[in-house]
Amino acid sequence: MLLIHCPYCQEDRPELEFRNGDEAHIVRPENIAEISDEEFENYFFLRDNPKGLVFERWRHVSGCGKFFRAVRHTVTDKFVMTYRQDEPKPDQATIEARMAGGAK
Repeated sequence: MLLIHCPYCQEDRPELEFRNGDEAHIVRPENIAEISDEEFENYFFLRDNPKGLVFERWRHVSGCGKFFRAVRHTVTDKFVMTYRQDEPKPDQATIEARMAGGAK
C-alpha cells in the first residue's frame, strides 16, 4: 500500500485516507468574469500531464481534513515530498535532495 506523508499530522498514512485535488500552483485569473472563453477553458479544464515530476494538491480527508501540496513522480508514483499549503513551491535543489533520500 502507498503511504503518503501528511505535513499537518506529521505522519505517513495509507493512500486510502487521501484524495487528489488536481494540479498545484495554478494562478487564478485577476478578473475571471472578463477573460476569454479560451482563457476560461485553459484555467478550469486543461492541465499538464508530464511524464516525471508533478506538483499536486491533496487532501487528508480521513485525517485532519486539510489540503496540502505534494511533489510526485508520475512514472514511479513515488511521493518525493509533501508540504503545507502556506509554504512556497520547493526549488529544484530541495527536490533533488529529497529524491536522493533526504527528510520528508
